[in-house]
Amino acid sequence: MASAESRALSELYSGWVATLAANPDWQIEKVRTLFEHWGDVTGEPGDVDYVEVDAAGVPALWAIPKGASADHVLQATHGGGYVVGSRYSHRKLFGHIARAAGVRALIIDYRRAPEHLHPAPVEDAVTTYRWLIDQGYKPQNIGLVGDSAGGALAVTTLLLLRERGLPLPAASAPLSPWSDLLATGRSNVENEERDHFVKRHLAANLSAVYLGDQGDSPARRDPLASPLYADFHGLPPLYIQVGGDEALLDDAARLADAARAAGVDVQYEVWPEQQHVFQFLAGTAPEGDDAVAKLATFFRGRFGLNAAAA
Repeated sequence: MASAESRALSELYSGWVATLAANPDWQIEKVRTLFEHWGDVTGEPGDVDYVEVDAAGVPALWAIPKGASADHVLQATHGGGYVVGSRYSHRKLFGHIARAAGVRALIIDYRRAPEHLHPAPVEDAVTTYRWLIDQGYKPQNIGLVGDSAGGALAVTTLLLLRERGLPLPAASAPLSPWSDLLATGRSNVENEERDHFVKRHLAANLSAVYLGDQGDSPARRDPLASPLYADFHGLPPLYIQVGGDEALLDDAARLADAARAAGVDVQYEVWPEQQHVFQFLAGTAPEGDDAVAKLATFFRGRFGLNAAAA
């Protein structure tokens, strides 16, 4: 049974949906300001410093936990349908993950739609990954993590790195990944009422903005936009987390199945009765803390580090 504390995320999402419905003419900056409050439900991780950095032209934010390994790093990509969300809205979430894993995290502000269309976000993710290599980080000491659209980026970045013949990181953790812009998963319909945020009309609007179309564009099947349709052979281990009440439940489940079928080492876990990117509840609800602890164990194992940080 879901904890009472986890209801805070449902309430946040329901408020957003109602606000957007009541203000259909809001300009994009107004909408983005609303979504900057995503981290309001997240507890402050503590013992984490944040430092602004220019990563080869991509604005980014270092999350540096006290005593973190200087040799290991997570590249973090925020969610928000490629339209909203930022390094600031996700600062505490990725700060929790970095602190639990005992490594640094680089939270990147990739270019967003409608100003910048597909494939700008994944191009920026590859740019920052190459920047990390140039800073001296070894590929085997780099992990990728992201939520929702950022969860898709945690996979499409691997695809574009492979396409360009670049060394792949040690592992990737897509959280509630938005892997199918065609929205063919049954959970898009079956979980419509249970999911308090990812409504079909909202997802359709975001994908149209991101791809610059208004219909069933072939770009929705492009693996760099919808990684569900990718060839996964040769990719590093994946750890996929998703909430049981999510509209994107099938996006996560089918992504896990497709990757496993290609021989990828996949861990896949569903948290019953949880909402989209329930990891935002880190520091305020047991489900968020449990998910973060498991992410830390996954990355530390792939990095060959010792017991999890306190």
